Amino acid sequence: MSTMPYLKKVAIVGATGHLGVHFVEELLKTGKHTITALTRGGNATKIPSGVNVVEVDYSDEAALVAALEGQEFLAIVLAATAPPETHSLIVKAAAKAGVSYIMPTAYGADITNENMVRDDIYHQGVVAKVKEIEGLGLNHIVMSCGFWYEWSLALGENFFGIDIKTKKATFCDDGNTKLSVSTLRQCGCAFAALLSLPESGTTPSLSDWKNKPFRFTSFRVTQRDMLDSVQRAQGTSDKDWDIKSEPSSKRVADGLAALQKGDFTGFVKAMYSRAFYPSADGDYEARHTIANDILGLPKEDLDETTKWVVDNINGMFTVNQ
Repeated sequence: MSTMPYLKKVAIVGATGHLGVHFVEELLKTGKHTITALTRGGNATKIPSGVNVVEVDYSDEAALVAALEGQEFLAIVLAATAPPETHSLIVKAAAKAGVSYIMPTAYGADITNENMVRDDIYHQGVVAKVKEIEGLGLNHIVMSCGFWYEWSLALGENFFGIDIKTKKATFCDDGNTKLSVSTLRQCGCAFAALLSLPESGTTPSLSDWKNKPFRFTSFRVTQRDMLDSVQRAQGTSDKDWDIKSEPSSKRVADGLAALQKGDFTGFVKAMYSRAFYPSADGDYEARHTIANDILGLPKEDLDETTKWVVDNINGMFTVNQ
């Protein structure tokens, strides 16, 4: 089999969000691709030069199809607050436009983990997105990067259970369950490395992850590891913090109860707490081969990353990616 060239035409929906920005920045560094950013308008000034910007109404199928014609790879990076039907509209338009590959808004999920699919609302939503893509005859690559480390650490107690601003921490169970996580920068590096590979005909190639999870990590850590790293960055210790523990199952139940009352933070609490079950379902690095060495991804330093979060905590991130 002859080696196929890499995919040159890449479209990104959500290029101004936290993750989309890193996708664009790292892809531009390769100098290999024609990048098109689809945006609803109003924030095109945030997109760097060298990127084709197409303003489009996501509810206008004809406009979406026209914008996606000729694209070979589409990354959909929608905010958690986006209307549920938006992802489906984009996928259907991509199918009509003949896009070869879709990376859905499924970031972090491991769709092969049956326990997580059974228990976690986010995973269930991801599986539905993947099934729709498959039903339309398209290929997908799901980025299984775990939770975004710096984003999750910055946003407080409902995420990793650590509130840097108030020096309060809540451990799930004993706080020693391992979790595979990635930084937003590592996600960008992995995205660019993947799309710089030949499509097929050699190893590694993009087709190695065709219709499969694309797994990589930055760190494999526990809540205790994270808190220790925060304390090293602050020059604090346990005596300076209000630390408690709760059963992870209770935190999931409490989060789902809050969600039923219309409190979206309950969704976040349940999703993160489920990953910290003693069964360590969120530790995919312990179960699968990851792509870090295969793609030559950067080796990151936990304390350097944590210190950056501590030093820039005010106003750095919002829940809406």
